Amino acid sequence: MTADKVGGVQAVSRLGVEHEDVTAARILLERLGVSPEDLILDASAAGTAPVPTFREYVPIVAAATSAASAATWSVYWRVLAEKWGDTPIDTPSASELLMLANEVQAQALRRRGSRDGQSAKACFVDATRHLYLLAQADQYISASRNPAAQLRKPRRAKSVRRALTSRQLIDINMTAASTGTDPALDTLLLRLHTETACRRGGALALRPCDVNDELCTIRLREKGGTTREQPVSPTLTAGLLAHAHARPGAGPRAGLLRHRDGSPISASRYASLWSRLHHHLPWIGSMGITAHWIRYTTLTWVERNYGYAIAASFAGHATLGYQTSTTMTYVAATVDELAVVVAALTGEPHPLAA
Repeated sequence: MTADKVGGVQAVSRLGVEHEDVTAARILLERLGVSPEDLILDASAAGTAPVPTFREYVPIVAAATSAASAATWSVYWRVLAEKWGDTPIDTPSASELLMLANEVQAQALRRRGSRDGQSAKACFVDATRHLYLLAQADQYISASRNPAAQLRKPRRAKSVRRALTSRQLIDINMTAASTGTDPALDTLLLRLHTETACRRGGALALRPCDVNDELCTIRLREKGGTTREQPVSPTLTAGLLAHAHARPGAGPRAGLLRHRDGSPISASRYASLWSRLHHHLPWIGSMGITAHWIRYTTLTWVERNYGYAIAASFAGHATLGYQTSTTMTYVAATVDELAVVVAALTGEPHPLAA
């Protein structure tokens, strides 16, 4: 065999070996869930800014997140920062994040109305996913190296909440009006939730400029960035405006509900209110009742008397398409129809009620 033929055979042999190597490499990458594009991205990222630690990155994530979501997730970002404060965010594995999620569930405060820490674990998963999605967008990690992508939220358990009886609702209001250092604030807060079935976030976000005294409506800004006009009784309208006048904040766009010293209320006001009510009415603590039970109570009454479409609009679900059927696009209640409900609920005429 001549030298040319030998060289040709060797070249063909090398090509065969290289082809087998490439095929084997592709199979390995597929098993690892890594694409060639990921390798290019990782290679191009070499020499860029170092991956931040959890302690460095959590404030960045919080600043880039909506205020409502940051308020919910901040406690779980704190868990990550306490666990791996000086560790780069690309260090923990999916299994380590899952173990930490299980720890959060196990350490969650157990109330009678709780769901065995499942809600805490679900919030931790949401907060962690959000952090790593931003890290992926900032190109600190690639999609294939995102450990939070493997986290799964626990199946949502059936809620133990239900509508309160008329007697229970009366006892709650009477106790709030006769105990505590600021019964005027507490009774106003309870009436606001009872008339509107608003969420706690909606009450905390309420501003003087959101109250329309001519039409007797308030503008509620709640989760999902939704805004809606909710009819309220003339009595509640006057009460909210009188409260805003007696306890003014820093202008019409500041929080309306305030303590005696003029400082805006926060979630801690709810905690102290229900703790005091539990002291006087032990069944509140045994059932795990909070302000959200009042939302259940009002919406149950609305649905029983006016049907599902009216109740969905009254709850603000009609503005959140993912929570209701497509039919709600066509049959969502108008603000005038909601005013009829408020008039019946409170026994007071409403300017928008036909």
